[in-house]
Amino acid sequence: MLLNRSISIGYFINEIKFQILLIILFALTMAVFDHFSAFRNVTLPLSVPALVGTAVSLLLAFRTGQSYERWWEARNIWGAIVNDSRSLIRLTMQFLPAGSDEEIQAFVRRQAIWNYALGESLRRLPYSEKVQAYLDEHQIQALNIPNAILDEHSKQIASLYEAGKLSGFQQMQLNELLIKLCDSMGKCERIKNTVFPRSYSMLVHTMIYLFAAILPFGLEDSKLLMEVTITIAIPIMFIAIEKTAIIMQDPFENTPVDTPMTTLAQTIENNLKQMSGRNDIQPKVDNGLYYEM
Repeated sequence: MLLNRSISIGYFINEIKFQILLIILFALTMAVFDHFSAFRNVTLPLSVPALVGTAVSLLLAFRTGQSYERWWEARNIWGAIVNDSRSLIRLTMQFLPAGSDEEIQAFVRRQAIWNYALGESLRRLPYSEKVQAYLDEHQIQALNIPNAILDEHSKQIASLYEAGKLSGFQQMQLNELLIKLCDSMGKCERIKNTVFPRSYSMLVHTMIYLFAAILPFGLEDSKLLMEVTITIAIPIMFIAIEKTAIIMQDPFENTPVDTPMTTLAQTIENNLKQMSGRNDIQPKVDNGLYYEM
């Protein structure tokens, strides 16, 4: 997640450097055709490139809106995960009888691990040492590790009910929280696995290059430098907007604009430890970067 300080322009330029180079070469080529070839006498009403530019703007507006909606949905989902994690431990502490510290700490540790595992699974990263140590300790092996960890929650709740430490109503309330966590996990997986249609990107790119191709023929030929500058600047602006949308549409790709799942998991872990009376809280460390992961 980008922070409100010293956002790296270099990162963004690096993301579109090849597109910038291609647009510059393409625009220069079209300017040469316009001035030094048989196309020199070809002119177009300025309304024609303006119409194409308007169409590109509308396509980019839709693309950006849809991408931001995906990014914002991902952030809302993780906000719900934060709340449901706290609620799970709060209700567990309320429902279990005195002397159940071991059971409570089992929930605390498992829920903290679940958050880390979910984030790493969505980013398709190898599991961290903390998560892997828990999986090895409890011999958890599954295709979907976060789902398997939720199953362990469910098993412990069922065990506590059978032991008489939870009433039927209390068991139902805890299971409802597990359903919410599972629902949030499913929503994250849907966003991760739903690819934005490639045909839409092809259409936008085609329109941008069409605009760059016809723009020189709608401008005055007397000012070559100005014509080339405009022919380069406007398509680059369109490319930059589209790249922004592309970056935002995948909020679980381990990039600076990601949903800060690791940071949120650390916050949840500290909250749960503090709620359960533990003192081994890890203070948040400023990484000095312009983003959090």
